[in-house]
Amino acid sequence: MSIGRRTWAIAEGYIPTWSTAGQRELISHETACILNPGDQDAHVEITVFFSGRDPVGPYRVTVPAMRTRHIRFNELEDPEPIPRGADYASLIRSDVPIVVQHTRLDSRHPANALVTTMAYPADH
Repeated sequence: MSIGRRTWAIAEGYIPTWSTAGQRELISHETACILNPGDQDAHVEITVFFSGRDPVGPYRVTVPAMRTRHIRFNELEDPEPIPRGADYASLIRSDVPIVVQHTRLDSRHPANALVTTMAYPADH
């Protein structure tokens, strides 16, 4: 049995420009949590869209077979870092079916906020 889709969209994205803490665990960030339940490695491409400029990407990552990988958008560097303080959306494509969940940690205030939601799977 195969679960997942090859194309996912996260319509909401925003990386705060600052955090109250300096430790990696508490730095404000956005994450695409990717599950590859299959028996082949997933070769994933992420394209990032903005309201006032052309898209950036693809960012390329591999998720090994039967593993998960959490991709922090604020740590993506190639082809360029994603700007802080800018609204964006992302399109995630894979060569094998995967499952994608989106999370955000906003640590701009001492009372941190964590938000999570499923990405939108394309039907095909």
